[in-house]
Amino acid sequence: MNILFRFGDSRNLTFALPIYEFPQFMYPNFFYSEYVDGFSKKNKKEFHIMCHHMRFQLAEVEKVMPNDTFYFTILRNPVSQMESSFSYYRGMDIFWKPKSLEEFLSNTSTYYNRSSTNSHYAKNFMTFDLGFNHNGWESAKNFKLICQAVDIMFDLVLISEYFDESLVLLKNALCWTFDDVLSIPLNSRSNKTKKSLSKEIQYKIQSWNQLDWHLYVYFNRTLWNQVEKFGRKRMEHEVKELRRRRAEITKFCFQGEVDPDKVKDKFLKPFQAGIAKILGYNLKPGLKDDDKDFCQKLVTPELQYSKLLWKKKSQTHSPPKGKESKSPLKQKERAYSYKNHSNSTNYS
Repeated sequence: MNILFRFGDSRNLTFALPIYEFPQFMYPNFFYSEYVDGFSKKNKKEFHIMCHHMRFQLAEVEKVMPNDTFYFTILRNPVSQMESSFSYYRGMDIFWKPKSLEEFLSNTSTYYNRSSTNSHYAKNFMTFDLGFNHNGWESAKNFKLICQAVDIMFDLVLISEYFDESLVLLKNALCWTFDDVLSIPLNSRSNKTKKSLSKEIQYKIQSWNQLDWHLYVYFNRTLWNQVEKFGRKRMEHEVKELRRRRAEITKFCFQGEVDPDKVKDKFLKPFQAGIAKILGYNLKPGLKDDDKDFCQKLVTPELQYSKLLWKKKSQTHSPPKGKESKSPLKQKERAYSYKNHSNSTNYS
């Protein structure tokens, strides 16, 4: 989201933002076009980017976004996804009673309430977010139908465990530059709240989240098929360059990741939930104003950046062309390909 926020913000693109300044599109309800602020079926406004969290419903998204919109999403290994969910959503009813993830997985018939509005956090989380029934039939035919449907709806599916390779494919698909996909890890949990899982528990998670697991396996394979077409050596070179730039900008901008209570600028403090401890960043002192703005936006959390976009929107409905927030490193080499797209390419 931070990549898309910065890309659209620096070019004064129009974001499809949730109504009432909500952080999400009425999640966990299905997305509907009327959940977009400023959308009207009678007087259709052009939106360039839609990236806030939703339960996906293609027909409704298509009412808002242009016909040539580029759709992409990201999947994560369901094992680490569920370990993280148990930590992050510990305070919700679906995880109240079990004392540990192991206890929950050993007694799902007792602890899992499929009628709970929060049940998706505990089973097939990604399947739910993509718009399918997370309690759906676990059969080879249903696995295939869901995978094929997602493959048809999305132009690209990124894989969290191979994030840099995914970003290179995204860069290539959108004709962007390295700086456009430059990112710093956000929402990282402290190792103190991470739990190592035995092989037995990992297997139980896979078995419990079969719909998610089949999605992950299918699109992990798809990703590497795309890497083969892109070229392995070319991919290795571009991933190396992306990581070099990330390391360079990290050294230039930040003092390092810190516990949330040690984040000096409260505007940069990430939201905390459950028993998870989400890390943040402190900027290096003495940065010039333009450099500070660039570095700050790299690590501005989702909720705070959304507020910035709302503030910008409220100030003017037709903002003039603004100055891009450029990387303080290699500025002369920076060149955006967005002007080649004009307004013809949109991102959802």
